[in-house]
Amino acid sequence: MDKQISPFAGCPVARGLESVGDAWSILILRDAHAGLSRFDQFRKNLGIAPTMLTKRLGALTEHGLLEKRLYSERPPREEYVLTAKGQDFLPVLLMIGAWAQRNCGANLARYVDVEAGHEIQPIGIDAVTGATLGSRAMRMSADGKER
Repeated sequence: MDKQISPFAGCPVARGLESVGDAWSILILRDAHAGLSRFDQFRKNLGIAPTMLTKRLGALTEHGLLEKRLYSERPPREEYVLTAKGQDFLPVLLMIGAWAQRNCGANLARYVDVEAGHEIQPIGIDAVTGATLGSRAMRMSADGKER
């Protein structure tokens, strides 16, 4: 029997969503970036069922976005902290928030730069050209090279 290859196998968006999971996972990552790290903190802040939270924390840990760390030996208690991979997700969170500000209604919370005191207004920039994402034609390439 031939092994079928998913039509999404080479798609970076599909691969990223596979790693992150679902809306609950994204909200857990949001809360982790806000400083939450313990199971009960996530449960209380999100209002998520404990079984679902356990499943999502397990998946985020398995995919390397969070790691467990022991914070109490007696009784043994673990917390969930962002890995470098999880920290690298912050710009994605900010971009989702900026998109929601523009497209999903008013009176939403805003991200504020603590040092400067102003609202953060993220935009995507191509590091090579300096162009704002969406301002130039683009296409997807399997190897990232021009054709």
